[in-house]
Amino acid sequence: MNKIYAAGQFLSRTFFRLFFRPQILGKENIPSEKGVLLCSNHINNLDPPLVGAFLKRQTNFMAKAELFEVPVLKFILPKVDAFPIKRGSSDRQAMRTGLKLLKDGEVVGVFPEGTRSRTGKLGKGLSGVGFFALRSPADVIPCAIIGSYKPFSKLLIVYGKPVDMDSMRERKLSPEEATEEIMQSIQELLDKYKK
Repeated sequence: MNKIYAAGQFLSRTFFRLFFRPQILGKENIPSEKGVLLCSNHINNLDPPLVGAFLKRQTNFMAKAELFEVPVLKFILPKVDAFPIKRGSSDRQAMRTGLKLLKDGEVVGVFPEGTRSRTGKLGKGLSGVGFFALRSPADVIPCAIIGSYKPFSKLLIVYGKPVDMDSMRERKLSPEEATEEIMQSIQELLDKYKK
């Protein structure tokens, strides 16, 4: 974990504990060493720091390329090892970067919907997630963020058990089909823990 990421993680944890009541479940489902593709629903701009704030490992988030043009973010994002992806096209550089990180045993955080949900309901996932999942040796961990981000309200983050990628490979699923199964795993967490 680099020093800037560690400092940002500490600040994020402090912020969330001061203004929300975060409850974290399932951290034990994230392996301590091997590559992890962390797939979460997306309901707020604060989702990335929330998803990574309470983990012992550094999460390298894939972020839309436009964020790397925002004055403050274009300085911060590369320092915390986030990497850009161009939406609406097949971004081969982002694919190569993500696969290399996963093969090197790193944690890569993605929001398969590609954008925030305006309704809070889980949207359709993009096929690139299935591509990463099928092509890498990483564990695929579904993650559900449940809550409203209202100050002093409760936020719940649930890290699920690894998705069975061996079965998907045996069935020769396409990236689109693999993405659908990963999204179903996220939906199951939302259904189980949402009150």
